[in-house]
Amino acid sequence: MAQKLITEKMVIETARFQKTMEVPKKAMITALARDKAKQLGLRFITAEENKTWDPSSPLKPGADNKIAIGSDHGGYALKEHIKKTLRDLNFQIIDVGTNSDQAVDYPDFAHAVALLVSDGDCAKGIMIDGAGIGSCMTANKVPHVRAAMCYDLTTAVNSREHNNANVLTLGGKMIGELLADQIVNVWLKTEFAGGRHQSRIDKITNTEKKYFK
Repeated sequence: MAQKLITEKMVIETARFQKTMEVPKKAMITALARDKAKQLGLRFITAEENKTWDPSSPLKPGADNKIAIGSDHGGYALKEHIKKTLRDLNFQIIDVGTNSDQAVDYPDFAHAVALLVSDGDCAKGIMIDGAGIGSCMTANKVPHVRAAMCYDLTTAVNSREHNNANVLTLGGKMIGELLADQIVNVWLKTEFAGGRHQSRIDKITNTEKKYFK
């Protein structure tokens, strides 16, 4: 199973309700998360990995309506807008940050989004940085993730219908809110066509298996 990433956003949300946070033994805790935990008096405690979920199952119970979303500073404004769109569509959102337009590194947040999808906590993920390219590269390093950078409706449809993409990356400085809404709507509503495309997805998976144990 992919290594879980603990972000500053997760720490802030947990600290609102409790003083301890259970994390998997092999979790990676970002420096910002550690600093925020110390500031808020939150203590990390080691927990066993979830034993009730079968890793061969694509999603954990209740995850089918959950979408992970994240951004760097270049995509922050568009992320906040897209969250409103997702709420209007009745999706449950898990926002991994960032939480302002101050400079941060996009791989941290792309990784967090991809892990939530890879681990079955969310059915899909959306990540926005300045151009959408770097986040797509990062997300595709995580097992079981098929990230696609989409910049128009045609690429959004193709990524779902042909490639069964489960993470969408967008360029916050490349497209406006109206086009972003259209892309997100089409991407979420387009179903995987299966058929001849499934054998190609299987080849993608087999390629991944050569490098991820």
